[in-house]
Amino acid sequence: MRIVAFPQWQGATWEGASEVLPAGGRALAELAGDVLDTPVEQLPVPSSSSDTVDGVANRRALVSCRDTALSAIGPGGPMLTIGGDCAVELVPVGFARMRHGPALTVAWFDAHADCNTAAGSPSGAFHGMVLRALLGDGGPDVAGSPPLAPGNAVLIGTRVFDPDERGAVEQGLVRHVPPPADPVVVRETVGDGPVYLHVDVDVLDPREWPGGHYREPGGLTIERLVAGIDALAGAHVVGAGLTECATTDPGLLRALTPVLDALARALRGPAVGGEPPG
Repeated sequence: MRIVAFPQWQGATWEGASEVLPAGGRALAELAGDVLDTPVEQLPVPSSSSDTVDGVANRRALVSCRDTALSAIGPGGPMLTIGGDCAVELVPVGFARMRHGPALTVAWFDAHADCNTAAGSPSGAFHGMVLRALLGDGGPDVAGSPPLAPGNAVLIGTRVFDPDERGAVEQGLVRHVPPPADPVVVRETVGDGPVYLHVDVDVLDPREWPGGHYREPGGLTIERLVAGIDALAGAHVVGAGLTECATTDPGLLRALTPVLDALARALRGPAVGGEPPG
């Protein structure tokens, strides 16, 4: 298993993201390396922003980050990507889709659906569009190619939707397991794999873990998040991402240790199809 720190912030547009998200991501990646006894690979990320183009803020900077990520991904065991904003998943999920084919399902543990269109986004922030991009929307420089199959993205613990995102659920582009996200329902909905696990820390209820920027009530406990990840550990998990950490507080970071352990269990799961665990 590899751990890659990808402290991209350009997918977010809130004030302070350029400092808070890289710092939080690097601190969480350092903890992951210690907890999982695995070296952390650091990807360089430009500090600059860029103009909004075709409804996507920082589009040129995001394409530059995409190219950096593409150069770092290659053959080997499963990879845990630690962001940065949710848009860091553009390349790891895209690579998994290319490698594992149209059966790939993405389990998206997140308070938000992240499947706005550029035209419908209220902010222009790409971290709120990245799942829609992975489904093939957004233009050739950011859209998944090949895209995820319609219905092969499952929102888990999601409780905040913009109009475009509700439409994506109604149209069957994405499926939804709302809080409290019973682990049995999570496994039945996601299936046996191949599976990519995405975890945005804001899927957690802020009363239990207030280390994210978006503190949406009604979220999962750490115990329930771990149970959801463990429910998928018997599937063919091919990659994972952990994103949107907005704190460097040691106590808050250490509280995520069970989540890191669960992701490692999933990524180091039983061999499938002759592939050794990472």
